[in-house]
Amino acid sequence: MPHDLYENPLNTRYASRAMSALWSDQRKHSTWRRLWVALAEAERELGLAITPEQIAELRAHVDDIDFGRAAEFERRLRHDVMAHVHAYREQCPAAGGIIHLGATSCYVTDNTELIQIREGLLLIYKRLLHVIKRLARFAQQHRALPCLGYTHLQPAQPTTVGKRATLWCHDLLLDVAEIEHRLATLKFRGVKGTTGTQASFLQLFGGDHGKVETLDRLVAQKMGFDASYPVTGQTYSRKVDSQVLAALSGIGQSCHKAGSDLRLLQSFKELEEPFESEQIGSSAMAYKRNPMRAERMCALSRFAISLAANGDNTAATQWMERTLDDSANRRLSLPQSFLAIDASLLLYRNITSGLVVLPHVITSRLVAELPFMATEEILMAAVQAGGDRQELHERIRVHSQAAAAEVKQHGRPNDLIERLAGDTAFAGIDLGSALDPQQYVGRAPEQVDAFVRDQVEPLLKKYADDLAEDDADVRV
Repeated sequence: MPHDLYENPLNTRYASRAMSALWSDQRKHSTWRRLWVALAEAERELGLAITPEQIAELRAHVDDIDFGRAAEFERRLRHDVMAHVHAYREQCPAAGGIIHLGATSCYVTDNTELIQIREGLLLIYKRLLHVIKRLARFAQQHRALPCLGYTHLQPAQPTTVGKRATLWCHDLLLDVAEIEHRLATLKFRGVKGTTGTQASFLQLFGGDHGKVETLDRLVAQKMGFDASYPVTGQTYSRKVDSQVLAALSGIGQSCHKAGSDLRLLQSFKELEEPFESEQIGSSAMAYKRNPMRAERMCALSRFAISLAANGDNTAATQWMERTLDDSANRRLSLPQSFLAIDASLLLYRNITSGLVVLPHVITSRLVAELPFMATEEILMAAVQAGGDRQELHERIRVHSQAAAAEVKQHGRPNDLIERLAGDTAFAGIDLGSALDPQQYVGRAPEQVDAFVRDQVEPLLKKYADDLAEDDADVRV
């Protein structure tokens, strides 16, 4: 690998080899050639003067691309598709005259990108399933472990560690539904011609509209699609890209939210992401255990989120049947969004495979706040014992303010329960039982059970074949 030129770290550090290969020049231009073969086959089947020998010659050279020769042609011609037509023609002298017959450049570029998008979404889908599986397992393991809930990042009514994990998991289930929808509605551009009118193909088939329609269907089927978009300009609608990038951004949002939560919880010393035996947290502070995986997941997710705007703006600014200002942008935004989300989900899978729960810290933090949260239970018990609700409320308010001052101004333990125990208005009330955390988690454990049973397990069972482990993992 050269070290005197910029290398995209999405390829060299973060994303999987499978996702990088999908967006590689080899995959792209081999797919162009497969599309030229499919077009020639379909045209021959519909009566054009193309021989089996010509098709066999084209097929024999689908993968052995001379990229150096194609680059020479592009420097001269300033046209990437025609450069590859000429490079292919040199390898296929008998078939050279029928390559790209009737087609426009977007026949190969757009259809190839739709194939890459579909394969990329399928890979992302599998990555999502792996993370969901691990989050569900984690949620079940800690379904009943009480912890502080937070609203406004301030201590709130307790929840459980497992219930919090279902919130992260549920976001990913919403992403799964969105990816399923995108895959179900994704179509082929097909054989549409220069401005989408199919005029060149109508001429090739002597004005036979039926054959042109059949050609469109045949090529789509040969490339693995059930249908083509019903109308296009020169390109398929760039709104499709906008929708795909939005779906990837949505996954990025889910990853970032969970990553941010994990970083906060590691700061609180309630959870820790995996930390390897020789891992260094800081070059200066040797004691540090930084949440570097969650931080990186947030960084890459944020990058993918930012790329979604490219799809929106490109779709909005296409003029009439198309303008070429989409091309350079899409060469960056489409593959990099897939690569960034691929890398984010690999990190997410790695983190959830080895999350460390620190129950003693979780409990101590909860116990420190629980006296305040228990006051409503204590108030109700004292009223039931014959006390005046308004008078008791005022006494609790005064004692709570005093206890808060001990904590905030003097750094001393929360002594609210001791203060209430010394107040005759609460004599006979079992204050100790009011500090049982399990009383305050509501149905959190049962919600975990129901969520995993009704939402996660059917999905994992349906796609069990996609959950086979692969060797893709965090690289650095």
